[in-house]
Amino acid sequence: MIAYWSTQDTPVGAFTTVVDSEGAVLASGWTAEVADLTSVIASPLRPGTLNRHTDLGIVTKAVSRYHDGELDAVDEIPVRQKSGAFLQHAWDVLRTVPAGNPVTYSEFAVLAGRPAAVRAAASACARNAAALFVPCHRVLRIGGALGGFRWGLDVKRWLLDHESSSGHED
Repeated sequence: MIAYWSTQDTPVGAFTTVVDSEGAVLASGWTAEVADLTSVIASPLRPGTLNRHTDLGIVTKAVSRYHDGELDAVDEIPVRQKSGAFLQHAWDVLRTVPAGNPVTYSEFAVLAGRPAAVRAAASACARNAAALFVPCHRVLRIGGALGGFRWGLDVKRWLLDHESSSGHED
């Protein structure tokens, strides 16, 4: 499979996206190193060939628009991840958590239909390869502690602040 990748500057650092030939996001995150992303793509989806592009069309535009304050710009971008049924469902559920309204891991487990599966819900966040497009940064610990985030707690805090201020930078 052939995939394409691009890195763009954002207010919180370099952001790289890997998309398949149909334009679905396979992986994304706040890094300039595409290898940081290819390693988290599920093996059945991992591309054999990666081509760098300066612009990924609507995906690049959506990332820019999100960082500029249009928080729903990434919502309609297709994402392709592969795992077991619960993780697939949990990632779909994450895409319904609105910007500016983070949930706790316990609340996320309830939304995903398995209230007792808090650890599994946390695992869905940890195994999410498509950061921003599948907004795992919107899940917090009880009491509002940030918890973890593959791209660093400074990035997670910036995203949450960005979203809580309705997309207007401080």
